[in-house]
Amino acid sequence: MAKAKSAFVCTECGAEYRKWQGQCTSCQEWNTLSEVRLAAARPGAGSTGAGGGRSGYAGALTREVVDLANVDLSEVPRLSSTFGEFDRVLGGGLVPGSAVLLGGHPGAGKSTLLLQTACKLAQSRRVLYVTGEESLSQVAMRAHRLQLPVQGLKMLAETSVETVLAVAERERPEILVIDSIQTMHLEDIASAPGGVAQVRESAAALTRFAKQSNTVLLLVGHVTKDGTLAGPKVLEHMIDASLLLEGGADSRFRTLRGQKNRFGAVNELGVFAMLEHGLKEVKNPSAIFLSRAEEQSPGSLVMVVWEGTRPILVEVQALLDDSALGNPRRVAVGLDPNRLAMLLAVLHRHGGLFTGDQDVFLNVVGGVKVLETSADLAVLLAVVSSLQSRPLPRELVVFGEVGLSGEIRPVPSGQERIVEAAKHGFTRAIVPRGNAPKSSPPGMEVVAVDKLADALEAL
Repeated sequence: MAKAKSAFVCTECGAEYRKWQGQCTSCQEWNTLSEVRLAAARPGAGSTGAGGGRSGYAGALTREVVDLANVDLSEVPRLSSTFGEFDRVLGGGLVPGSAVLLGGHPGAGKSTLLLQTACKLAQSRRVLYVTGEESLSQVAMRAHRLQLPVQGLKMLAETSVETVLAVAERERPEILVIDSIQTMHLEDIASAPGGVAQVRESAAALTRFAKQSNTVLLLVGHVTKDGTLAGPKVLEHMIDASLLLEGGADSRFRTLRGQKNRFGAVNELGVFAMLEHGLKEVKNPSAIFLSRAEEQSPGSLVMVVWEGTRPILVEVQALLDDSALGNPRRVAVGLDPNRLAMLLAVLHRHGGLFTGDQDVFLNVVGGVKVLETSADLAVLLAVVSSLQSRPLPRELVVFGEVGLSGEIRPVPSGQERIVEAAKHGFTRAIVPRGNAPKSSPPGMEVVAVDKLADALEAL
């Protein structure tokens, strides 16, 4: 028998080393190297079987050099997941031969979403659902509680990758669901399930099978306390799409965001509602994020953010209060706290409003995380509204990036943002001059501004 070899892999960046060392030279992190015992090469490593070696990892086996101009450019067929929001995040649907990783905190609804998808797809396609965390009776009870069609869905309770691949080779499913990758293990790897070596090699074997058999592979992955995917970073490099399902236990809404996608746009956002019978897609997210109070209060303002390929209207709330501490607090929920501190400095320097003696609290309603800079102007105007205890008009919508010199910079897709605001009944918009349309939508007054002082005067 060939002697088992080992390597040391960084759990943060996935870099490999021949021997252990205290610091990873790639990401500069300390004490992140874990030993990985590599399996000896199996007989017939060059074969086309599911468990045969590492060749052919990216698909069909070939050693011929192909001119790029001769590659077939026909569109890859996609399978609908039966959820419009799920298809949107995936870039149009499931791609045969792709590996999709779905991560999220416990209770977010990962298993529920995939079980609903698998049950609906099983009515017209071959689906194999592998559960390593729950028994078959537990999965059946959940499907019955959610009132899902269970006919046609093939189930397997197994944690051995070799057994899963053997069953998949026999059943030949079009969609293979693994719940979860942290429970899978290979017999040749001498470590516990969930460890760096097991997660890495198990995902590699399953992905290799998906590529060679043109099967859609859906993996469930757990996350750590800080919200990152548990396991080695190389797992994210192996798969084609990495999705994160987010949502607090106190909220019935869940957001599905694409973090990596080889077949579509990154940072696409899908919104679901957790109801009695499972997850239901929300086709108009702006409507749920704009459930505002009847009486307008200071510090509340609506902004238009761009998520993936569509605009979404969300409400930002600001609260300023006299600070009893020497170092005033800066708290931002759903926004970057560092950017908030920078915007307050711009407001003082170019707007003439001092907030150094105020505690500043900011919140994006609905649990949405705003990742773009188009929220800058709305944040500052909400802060000014709370500071001066002056409510802003309900029909006002704002977007725009604020520079350090006080200029209001244009943002992408400004025309589409204005049209979306007009659809929801807003009649006045403060936007950067570079985003001012040639003709405003009917009933919409667009105020174009160049400087922060102009925006404050427009209020």
